Amino acid sequence: MANVTVTFTITEFCLHTGVSAEELNEIVGLGVIEPREDETFDDHALTVVQRALRLRHELALDWPGIAVALTLLEENAQLRQENRFLRQRLSRFISHP
Repeated sequence: MANVTVTFTITEFCLHTGVSAEELNEIVGLGVIEPREDETFDDHALTVVQRALRLRHELALDWPGIAVALTLLEENAQLRQENRFLRQRLSRFISHP
């Protein structure tokens, strides 16, 4: 089964997310998302910006604050995944009563 990636032009991305071109430029500048080589954005970038917009709305954060929050959330998810993996490996060596 092939993976399908949806791409958006800058205009389409702004229309779909509701961010202005200026905000998009700031989001990209902060490293929250990156455009593809052809200057389009993929569906993963769309998901990240939608999450960022929820943080902005719910926590009233500015874009730099959102960038930090997203980084911390991503690191937390990676650590949880690593912890889950290590617990599974460890459980093979620990006898359960």
